[in-house]
This record gives sequence, structure tokens and C-alpha cells, in this order.
Amino acid sequence: MVLSLLGLPTGLAVVGRHPGTRIPWAIALCVASNMAYVGFFSMGLGPIAWVYSSEIFPQRLRALGCELGVACNRLASGVVTMTFLSLSTAITTGGSFFLYAGITMLGWVFLFAYLPETRGRTLEEMGTLFGTMANTGTGADGVDTPLPPDSTQDTKA
Repeated sequence: MVLSLLGLPTGLAVVGRHPGTRIPWAIALCVASNMAYVGFFSMGLGPIAWVYSSEIFPQRLRALGCELGVACNRLASGVVTMTFLSLSTAITTGGSFFLYAGITMLGWVFLFAYLPETRGRTLEEMGTLFGTMANTGTGADGVDTPLPPDSTQDTKA
């Protein structure tokens, strides 16, 4: 994914420095990089907001966690969309995509440095991993109250 993010601005920078000239390899690099980015994004960063938030939040907070993840994703997409034209005018189209590539690389560093692996872990282990009490229940008033160690919540009406 990172290589595709570097290929697109490289091709755009070459095409931008030679206006009116057809440079087939640079155009092919842009098309191939864009296709590779879409493919890798769909398998990697694209579903992170859905997959990771559904794994780390307990059932009672899962919908809110997914909502916040998707809202942040949409907000970032809106910022990129609204600022692209002025940014590309200021630092060229190739420069804009180099900036986006740098931001994405910082995102990958954050992902690998601060978000722990969740594969094969239970929700109780996730609660311990993220420092929450796995042994809590929600009362009728919506306030979290600790449950006694041996009690279970009765789901029968």
C-alpha cells in the first residue's frame, strides 16, 4: 500500500513537470498505483473502523464504538475532499499525494505501535488489555455497577 502511495505522486510529479507531453510510463504508473492502492486499502485500512472497533468494545458499547470509528473515518474523508483543490494548487497534485502518503505512513506507525493485536482474544481479555473492568453490569438507571464475583446476570423475564 505504501509503495502504491509513493508511485502515484511520483507519476503525477513527472507528468506535471512535462505539460503537453505524453509520458506513457508515468501514466501507467499512476493507473497501476491507483489500482493497487484501492485493492490494498480494501483489504487493510478500509475496514479497520468496522473490524477493530467490533473486536475491542464489549457488546453494550459496540454500536457506539463502531459509530465513532466510522464518524472519524468520514470526517477525515471530508477534510481530504474539501482541501484537495487548494492543496494541489499550493503544492502541486504530486505534492498533495506525497503529503497524503506521509500521513498514511504515520497512520501505519500509529496502528502498529499503539493498537495491540486482537486475534484469538476473548472480550474479557480485551477488557483487561484496554484497562476496563470486565466484571461490570449496567443497572436499570444506565450506571455501571460492579457485580459480585459469583453472580451472573439473569436474562429471564
